[in-house]
Amino acid sequence: MSNTLRPFHLAIPVHNLADCRAFYTDTLELAEGRSSDHWVDYNFFGHQLVIHYKAKSEDEAHTNAVDGKDVPVPHFGVVLDWSDFHEFAGVLKQKKVAFIIEPYIRFEGEVGEQATMFFKDPSGNALEFKAFKDIDQLFAK
Repeated sequence: MSNTLRPFHLAIPVHNLADCRAFYTDTLELAEGRSSDHWVDYNFFGHQLVIHYKAKSEDEAHTNAVDGKDVPVPHFGVVLDWSDFHEFAGVLKQKKVAFIIEPYIRFEGEVGEQATMFFKDPSGNALEFKAFKDIDQLFAK
């Protein structure tokens, strides 16, 4: 298989399509692609994200401890450039996004040092955005 990075496709459930559409379009400023009355495609930093309507679930949220923080599972996101991460974090703060984990440096001074932040969309889907000063640390042990 080729090591050329290809866009991923991810479809996630949302229980309020209108609220989530506003969040992904206005708050995250993603370009909308195809859509219907029960799903919407987005350009998610060059990847294909689709929000699909699904009735609200009462399942309990799960977390795992990472670097002393309760990280929501499942979650998804993108690894951004260092400067893009900080600019995006600033935009989200200006828009008063409620962070689960505020932007900070995880594993500071250790292998895998990274900037990270977590927040949820209006349907409770957890997103993580991160950045490495040295992208070669992405899979470092």
